[in-house]
Amino acid sequence: MPETTPSKSLFDDAYAGGAAPWVIGEPQPAIVELERRGAISGAVLDAGCGAGEHTILLTDLGYDVLGIDFSARAVDLAGHNAAGRGVAARFEVADATRLGGGPRFDTVIDSALFHVFDDTDRVRYVDSLRSVCRPGALVHVLALSDAGRGFGPQVSEVDVRTAFTDGWRIEALETTTYRGVVGPAHADALGLPVGARVEEPAWLARVRRT
Repeated sequence: MPETTPSKSLFDDAYAGGAAPWVIGEPQPAIVELERRGAISGAVLDAGCGAGEHTILLTDLGYDVLGIDFSARAVDLAGHNAAGRGVAARFEVADATRLGGGPRFDTVIDSALFHVFDDTDRVRYVDSLRSVCRPGALVHVLALSDAGRGFGPQVSEVDVRTAFTDGWRIEALETTTYRGVVGPAHADALGLPVGARVEEPAWLARVRRT
């Protein structure tokens, strides 16, 4: 787990420099498979939407989706990507640890957001999600596993299970993979060139709001 939650400026700089290792130009295969299996329904929140790939995919398929990110640069990039594909996707700048407005989402997609939080911010994040999820809502969390090589922040099975306790029921916690692009910060540790594609071990959790 990260010792501290990365700063907003770190994410802004990654997007501005075109070096965000999680921007791969396509949706994560694990998220695509969730949709194929019918695990997404109703009003959808794409928490930490980044470049918007999942919001764009689901909007294009007819879902009611809102993508949020606390990086304005990410939201600008997501809007640009959606416009380039002719998809009228919705994006907003928002802090996922401070959501408000009452329960209004039936599904939440979290692709590589949960794992960036330290212990304190993870509690705030899960509490924030609970405040905007309707009873019975599903949260799908795709997070880098501590079985990985250090491509990015990693979490353990205990981290996931501990975070979702009061007001939640974990229905499934499976192993899968997360696709990324090696950036300068991780090239030496991974022994791979910058720009190389990787598939790292990840958790895929299905969590029900009770």
